[in-house]
Amino acid sequence: MKLRPAIRPNLISGFTLIELMIVVAIIGILAAVALPSYQEHVRRSKRAEAEALMMQAVQYMQRYYSANDRYTLTAGSVSTEAEQKDGNNGMLPAGLSQSPTSGTQNYTLAVFARDNPPTYTIKATRTGSMAGDKCGTLVVNSIGEKKVESAASGVSAADCWK
Repeated sequence: MKLRPAIRPNLISGFTLIELMIVVAIIGILAAVALPSYQEHVRRSKRAEAEALMMQAVQYMQRYYSANDRYTLTAGSVSTEAEQKDGNNGMLPAGLSQSPTSGTQNYTLAVFARDNPPTYTIKATRTGSMAGDKCGTLVVNSIGEKKVESAASGVSAADCWK
């Protein structure tokens, strides 16, 4: 017959300080890797939303041209940046002037158009939480070229327009 060792009533089981510090260190390392990746994913999704809205604005401008034979509000006019301090100048409907269309604004859309030759450029300027985004201002023009302005060095338009 085997005897069981006596259970000591004053022995308390739990974690040692070293075990706890190892767990905290592991969580810290995971957070240091995961948090920037998550933040970039959020920025990319906000950028994609602005790009989709810009493509809707491109379609709107094409429909406007089909109906009016011009990209400007009045014939023979040139839309300049100085005229468009509000970022809209009446060219885009209210639902296409900011991204997202409701809530906290991340991008402001503006149309810069001219009649001779008939061209336009749509710019999505960063605001709010996207103000520090590496891709800068997103730009698309009447011939479908997609560009970025004031982007961080080493960032191409192809990287931003995914």
